[in-house]
Amino acid sequence: MKVSDYILHRLREWEVEQVFAYAGDGINGLLAAWGRAGNQPKFVQARHEEMAAFQAVGYAKFSGRVGVCAATSGPGAIHLLNGLYDAKLDHVPVVALVGQTNRSAMGGSYQQEVDLHSLFKDVASDFCETATVPEQLPNLIDRAIRTAYARHSVTAVIIPADVQELDYTPPKHAFKMVPSSIGTGRYAPVPADADVERAAEVLNAGERVAVLVGQGARGARAEVERLADVLGAGVAKALLGKDVLPDDLPYVTGAIGLLGTRPSYELMRECDTLLMIGSSFPYTQFMPELDQARAVQIDIDPHMIGLRYPFEVNLVGDARETLQRLLPRLHRKESRTWREKVEKDVVRWWEVMQRRAAVDADPVNPEYVVHALDGRLPEDAIITADSGSAANWYARHLRLRGRMRGSLSGTLATMGPGVPYAIGAKFAHPDRPVIALVGDGAMQMNGMMELVTAAKYQHEWSDRRLVVAVLNNGDLNQVTWEMRAMSGAPQFEESQALPDLPYADIARSIGLDGTRVEKPKQVEQAWDRALAADGPFVIDFRTDPAVPPIPPHAELDQIEAAAAAVLQGDSDTASVLKQGIKAKVQEFLPGTRHRQGRPGAGPDDSAGR
Repeated sequence: MKVSDYILHRLREWEVEQVFAYAGDGINGLLAAWGRAGNQPKFVQARHEEMAAFQAVGYAKFSGRVGVCAATSGPGAIHLLNGLYDAKLDHVPVVALVGQTNRSAMGGSYQQEVDLHSLFKDVASDFCETATVPEQLPNLIDRAIRTAYARHSVTAVIIPADVQELDYTPPKHAFKMVPSSIGTGRYAPVPADADVERAAEVLNAGERVAVLVGQGARGARAEVERLADVLGAGVAKALLGKDVLPDDLPYVTGAIGLLGTRPSYELMRECDTLLMIGSSFPYTQFMPELDQARAVQIDIDPHMIGLRYPFEVNLVGDARETLQRLLPRLHRKESRTWREKVEKDVVRWWEVMQRRAAVDADPVNPEYVVHALDGRLPEDAIITADSGSAANWYARHLRLRGRMRGSLSGTLATMGPGVPYAIGAKFAHPDRPVIALVGDGAMQMNGMMELVTAAKYQHEWSDRRLVVAVLNNGDLNQVTWEMRAMSGAPQFEESQALPDLPYADIARSIGLDGTRVEKPKQVEQAWDRALAADGPFVIDFRTDPAVPPIPPHAELDQIEAAAAAVLQGDSDTASVLKQGIKAKVQEFLPGTRHRQGRPGAGPDDSAGR
């Protein structure tokens, strides 16, 4: 058994089922071992090492298990970095196996020699080690996996090419040898009883309680629901926690922040007490004023506790176990005035979303595209979204219910993970449908070639449905609107305009299926066809770049600013703002009608004027 054989053997003992990777001579020894091992764990060939890392992140996010990726030395290792940083910043367990030049060439400015310890010292700061002798194994593999699980982070093992070819010899029962074992053991840290009691006192004293949940609360759905009922609270969700609670609960206000909802904004603006569970939501300005609310935080990571807000009580512990200790100490609030107000805000919000989706656009309103998907989501769907304006519509228009799962690049907010996330999700759950919402910028950057990966592996998935919805507006839309909103700058064509590619035709050319949508009346039919397909399906939605992905809480301010600009004769500013008004005005016009009663067809002329 060679070192490379043993590495794959140890991965199998850790129940690693696949490694997302790309070949290169720095890992030739591992590639040969894969051949000898009958491709166990499975080598999943991405089109690029960054995509392999994203696939590992998607797999880890949707499976709860460690994602493993592999790449060659030099350029392959460098390519992994963006995907690995996505994992690090979103607290996802990922292990990178990276090749290196032969030990005899190290320090000699050899071909593809990169100082990998310096390269990975930040992204894999919790554990990054190089194997120089066989006896370092199995410890390096075990610690990399165990640390990734324990720290919810990225680790890396660097294996020089010549070490991969050495005969494996285990560590001996001797001085300066480090034997190892498999497994992490299950544990759930809990805070001290005195701290739990203090938290209960704060929450019991509040009259208008707001709860903010993140992905760290995912295993505590029942406890969060019970707490919200006892305290009469409204619950907002950080984007990475979008699937923590069902959106059909009447007190769930949806996403919070730049991509959030108005009821979440108002929940934070008007509460007197805040409970934050399992989230490192970064935007303090969307939380209560600093002297407005008494606050409690629950987080499993002591390094992330006390951030973002002046919390009165910080509870370090597992969300589920901590809430189980907290709940018996809470007093049921008899007044439901606050809860009733929150629920009315939520009802009104979804009415506004329906109206926004129905606003006329040229040629198709992107909000209508995603709103039309909402009611069609299969009960076990997994949804990925890419960065950009697509993330706005994912955050605001999709109501995740029951077993549905969803995620995106939350903290790094990098472009391009939507399609590779979806592929990772298919390997995590080959029996569930997956839908990726991506902009044309992200599709051109990363998504198109990963359609090849989907075509290659689709026959291994029991449910072959993987729908890639491209919001094709010919514009790097989020940045365009940020420029307009922040600096009043018009679109800079050289940086923002994108070629209009035939995404559905490209999909068909590699053996997949797809369709192009250029009219509102085609939207629902396209979704139905894609969700009924027996294989990956690409929908090329030709959407209107003039529909602004602006924060909903800013809309009234925008209307006032536009009105002032018109009155002052500032036509340039007025033209920049008018598209935002176009959507919002539908909410205030009584009796607005839609042509033939069809959402997305637009108001009649009189109502529009």
